[in-house]
Amino acid sequence: MENLEKNEVLSRAVRAGKRTYFFDVKTTKSDEKYLTITESKRKFNADNGTFFYEKHKLFLYKEDFDKFRNALHGVLEFIETGKIPEDYLFEQEGDKDKSDLDFEDLNS
Repeated sequence: MENLEKNEVLSRAVRAGKRTYFFDVKTTKSDEKYLTITESKRKFNADNGTFFYEKHKLFLYKEDFDKFRNALHGVLEFIETGKIPEDYLFEQEGDKDKSDLDFEDLNS
């Protein structure tokens, strides 16, 4: 915990096989807390014979905690029990039609 970044107030790691998940609570300049979840995976570079870490980050802000928690709970319950989660868990604010979501847009 001594090596926390200046705006980091809590950090925990979960090791899961070749992956490590980091849960970091940070603060904004206005002292609002938010969560970053980082997936780090060790990979091998065959070109130069060295290992490197591929990282993916997710930023989750306080105003979205309930939506994220409910949606995550819904899909985890589906995985465990097969019970399909309620659609309302995934609706966007002001938009009841999810058909305009395009995951290809995430890469741009």
